[in-house]
Amino acid sequence: MPRKPGSKSEFVLFDVIYEDGATRSNRRVPRDILGGLDGDEPARAFLEAQDQEIARMSRHPMAPIKMVRRS
Repeated sequence: MPRKPGSKSEFVLFDVIYEDGATRSNRRVPRDILGGLDGDEPARAFLEAQDQEIARMSRHPMAPIKMVRRS
């Protein structure tokens, strides 16, 4: 069944800026981990965990995240 117009998406998109100046846009974070008293801070932890997994699989270290903001 198609979604109704205006229904909320399962994900929130974030731009990630790394300490080396690199930028990754539209990184998806599950909506259900956001909000509450922590706001968007859980998104940073989620994205760092994703980066660690990517680095492990590719065997290339990722630069530390400098800033995370909603797209």
